[in-house]
Amino acid sequence: MLSKFDDYPVHQTAEPIAIPANSDRNVYDRYWFNGYARDGEFYFGIGLGVYPNRGIMDCGFSIVRDGEQHAFHASRRMGDPTDTEVGPFKIEILEPMRSCRLRIEPNETGIDCDLTFTGRTACIEEGRQTLRRGGRLLMDSTRFAQFGRWQGHIRYAGQTVKIDATRVFGTKDRSWGVRPVGEPEAGGAPSSELPHIFFLWSPIHWDDFCTHFIRFEDQQGHCWHEGGVIVPAYESVSQIPAVEEPKIEHMASLEHNLVYEKGTRRARSAQLTMVPKAGEKHVIELEPLICFRMKGIGYTHPEWSHGLWKGELVIAGESWKCADLDELGFDNLHIQQVMRARMGDHEGVGVMEQLAIGAHDRYGFKELFDGAE
Repeated sequence: MLSKFDDYPVHQTAEPIAIPANSDRNVYDRYWFNGYARDGEFYFGIGLGVYPNRGIMDCGFSIVRDGEQHAFHASRRMGDPTDTEVGPFKIEILEPMRSCRLRIEPNETGIDCDLTFTGRTACIEEGRQTLRRGGRLLMDSTRFAQFGRWQGHIRYAGQTVKIDATRVFGTKDRSWGVRPVGEPEAGGAPSSELPHIFFLWSPIHWDDFCTHFIRFEDQQGHCWHEGGVIVPAYESVSQIPAVEEPKIEHMASLEHNLVYEKGTRRARSAQLTMVPKAGEKHVIELEPLICFRMKGIGYTHPEWSHGLWKGELVIAGESWKCADLDELGFDNLHIQQVMRARMGDHEGVGVMEQLAIGAHDRYGFKELFDGAE
């Protein structure tokens, strides 16, 4: 199966680019973005995933504002992987690793948008993330992130939201490799362990720099992957280095201290500490402003989870009131909170993504879905 990429000298195997080197059904390649107002008025999330060994491309867009979250979902049969269009939804790379555009044309869901993301930093490679359980490879992926600003507009439920780059920040996240997707596996010996994940991911915008924090832990708090960096932010996209940031500062280790809302797995406050290779620790205090449920773009969604066959081309929309959600429902545990941030004399804004399923000794979780005491 040839694609447009086969005309470039980028092949890593003897196969065409569209043929994955790995035959695992959970091979994926994904675009992911978020955007949020500095004052926490709204948050929006965007995702587009390709699952070549399943023959599926799907996407989602969702905005939370005024106590309600609205979501657009779409899925189709995958064709040429360079065609990042699913019905009315399309992602365009305007300039690689500098700017891109998302358009959702008007459609029956009542949700459409025209948004342009422009980088504020160079790209940051998070490093390879590999996890095995019982000898089975569950995750083996690489990700990079980039900080930026958004410009454009969003329309939903008869409302129009102007997106102004002077107050709307965000992150671009690209990842690829192998990762469990939405379809449950059948057959084979059942797992001898209860499902478990503890994940924190927190990119923060400051005045002239950005910080990035990522950490995976097991039940006992042992870290199996982490990464923390500080990178410069640029006033103009033309000043950004072409690919990776040469002035990146990597941390030696990371620490966290979360205070959860009673009966939930959602942080009421958080302290993230970045420990440099030399010098004083960087202590970041986080205060939540608004909460986004990641199911709005497919994560743990009971019907629109990633990589599910929905048909040749299917789109759908949905909305819900945030106050009506079951905080400990499986589909509501994966969240991102927009956070007001402070670090010494610096003030910033960013997000903290949280996913905690199963026991975690330090924070007192004992069951799959019990809440904080």
